[in-house]
Amino acid sequence: MKDAPWPRASAAGPLLLGVRHHGPGSARAVRAALEAARPEVVLIEGPPEADDLIPLAADDHMRPPVALLAHAVDEPGRSAFWPMAEFSPEWVAIRWALAHGVPARFIDLPAAHTLAWEREEGREGGEEGEEAGEDAGEEGEVDDVRLDPLAVLAEAGGHDDPERWWEDAVEHRGGGDRDPFAPFAALEEAMGALRERYGTGGHARDPVREAYMRLQVRAARREFGDEVAVVCGAWHVPALRERSAVSADRALLKGLPKVKADMTWVPWTHRRMARAGGYGAGIDSPGWYGHLFTAPDRPVERWLTKVAGLLREEDRIVSSAHVIEAVRLAETLAAMRGRPLAGLGETTDAVRAVMCEGSDVPLALVRDRLVVGDVLGEVPEGAPAVPLQRDLAREQRRLRLRPEALERELELDLRKETDAGRSRLLHRLRLLGVDWGEPADSRGSTGTFRETWRLRWEPELSVRVAEAGVWGTTVAAAATARVEADALAVPSLADVTALAEHCLLAELPDALPVVMRVLADRAALDTDVGHLAQALPALVRSLRYGDVRGTGTEALAGVAAGLAERVFVGLPPACAALDADAAEEMRGHVDAVHGAVALLAEAAVPGHGDLRPRWRAVLRTLSARDAVPGVIRGRAVRLLLDDGELGQDAAARLMGLVLSPGTPPADAAAWIEGFVGGGGGMLLVHDERLLGLVDAWLTGVSAEAFTDVLPLLRRTFSAYEAGVRRTLGELVRRGPGAVGSATAGGAGIPGFAADLDPDRADAVLPVVRLLLGLREDGTADAGGAYADDNDPVGVGT
Repeated sequence: MKDAPWPRASAAGPLLLGVRHHGPGSARAVRAALEAARPEVVLIEGPPEADDLIPLAADDHMRPPVALLAHAVDEPGRSAFWPMAEFSPEWVAIRWALAHGVPARFIDLPAAHTLAWEREEGREGGEEGEEAGEDAGEEGEVDDVRLDPLAVLAEAGGHDDPERWWEDAVEHRGGGDRDPFAPFAALEEAMGALRERYGTGGHARDPVREAYMRLQVRAARREFGDEVAVVCGAWHVPALRERSAVSADRALLKGLPKVKADMTWVPWTHRRMARAGGYGAGIDSPGWYGHLFTAPDRPVERWLTKVAGLLREEDRIVSSAHVIEAVRLAETLAAMRGRPLAGLGETTDAVRAVMCEGSDVPLALVRDRLVVGDVLGEVPEGAPAVPLQRDLAREQRRLRLRPEALERELELDLRKETDAGRSRLLHRLRLLGVDWGEPADSRGSTGTFRETWRLRWEPELSVRVAEAGVWGTTVAAAATARVEADALAVPSLADVTALAEHCLLAELPDALPVVMRVLADRAALDTDVGHLAQALPALVRSLRYGDVRGTGTEALAGVAAGLAERVFVGLPPACAALDADAAEEMRGHVDAVHGAVALLAEAAVPGHGDLRPRWRAVLRTLSARDAVPGVIRGRAVRLLLDDGELGQDAAARLMGLVLSPGTPPADAAAWIEGFVGGGGGMLLVHDERLLGLVDAWLTGVSAEAFTDVLPLLRRTFSAYEAGVRRTLGELVRRGPGAVGSATAGGAGIPGFAADLDPDRADAVLPVVRLLLGLREDGTADAGGAYADDNDPVGVGT
């Protein structure tokens, strides 16, 4: 079978190829060694439960980076990954074995033990694997602290940067006609010295893992003879080389905890292979390492050409001359620093100086997109998967919603069938804990027929999908079962109403009756007005979403109206005798209920009529009770004024009473905050009586009291836009009558007139109609409206 003799160095035992995980130099060396040795079997560090998955690596639709995923069947949240990139030595070994018809097997400790071990240690799972030594990203002393072998070797060689030392010693090493086994012999010798000096280096699991690996190597030698190749982390090689009794190895494995585990391949990303992403065996620059492995020649020139292309896509001026000069500078820097080839540091310095004009801003883009990268791998459809994963894949294909590692925004128009389906899928996945998409604020219309999502597929989401498989075999069925279970478990009324809202957004009609039953029970038993007021807005929003999506919401409307009635009755006594923090919280509830009542009136709930008159009566009660904190009384007056239920003369009279000398300054300041806070600056600009009252009160406050009310007033007025604050300051500086003088044609502030100019107002009407999608008679234009039919202006959400 072999074209070359088995290497003499391994005649007395297996060929041990110690590598650095995710090192392109190690990957090239492994490929060369396997070609030279032509072993009968290839053993690879990894979970043996994945042996049946190895043939999938030869599938045309399998594209790294990918990862072996193990998850505990009976323990959601407990999982582990074994990532592999195109430049990972393990992946190269697997591909070589499949291409040459050689058996390949994993020989590390089974995932069933690994996951159980993590449970006992209180860990929630994560990526397995190591650098040239175990989890080499962590440094420390010998005792109970993990050793970084690369850092020790780099320091011994006079280098303070382990990554740069590794690049010079391995990644930039030329091929030529050198002995393909020499790198492994040198690395084994170095690791042997470290193991002799530091023992396990703080890696407590290693003796057990290495005992299991030795047993697997012995079994392979009995089956295939000595022509066995082992690809593993270089840190383990000395332990695998040493002679130990079989009984001693089996004793180490006796009594290990165990769980039931499933294995599969899942897509991975370069970003998750980076050490900055929290991966213990990660590397700093997966994109750069991938380039070094795949570039056939002239890696520096090809890399800088990639960088130039990226910067051009971002509308930066980068010419061929920039690339040529950057190459020259990188090579010069490498020569000055005594490096065999320009590395990532030299190319980065060259890009900063030549292409980025010394700026780190575009350089950050280069690092994010190229040095790290957003490459997302693919796995074939034949890979084992839970039924829920297969259903999700079908939905993604049907809706043309491809998972991508790069974050992007997605605008949806819910009147379109495909967009409505995408919205349903994303909302259902969120209910299952699969946060592929996050709702975002739309830059365009704010109508309820529009949604904006921020999408980004992370590898961990594959675990969430696998875990969610316990709820059902399809996304819809699983989301329904999860919602029904959550409705019975959530602690508060507000949580139930939020769940009802999500249920409608996800269009889960089978789950809605359960949620509504729980909601009605919780609402009937909850007597806390704050809880009721907090729950009402979500219910009313649900009514609007149900109308948009064609979902029946009659029962929901009845619960919302009943909830509003209870808020009306309980709010006035609940607002009495509150401290400052509680009053501020209650003011937020008053605002939320006010908006909810306005939207609920549009729903025309049978049997409840228009709720707005009763709500306004509540606001009048709040505005007149001295026991109610000033911030709530002021807010009630402001809401009545905005609704046209209170004239400006009446509002000015109430303000005058509150700001009279008999009112404590702190209470008066709180009233002002409630009245003019939240966008009330323009009210003062256009009503000189109100502004005059505030000005007169403020100038009459004593010095001692002014110090107490200053933080409250600063918080109120600092929320105004700069232009509003500037206009108010100008009006106050001009003194009483400034607005009047402006409107009378005097030297007032430009832009204010004594009366409305009809001709100028009529001139903008065609543009306003066009923006709102209205005809000249004021009706909606179905072809041009951006908002929904019930909310032509698009301000109802």
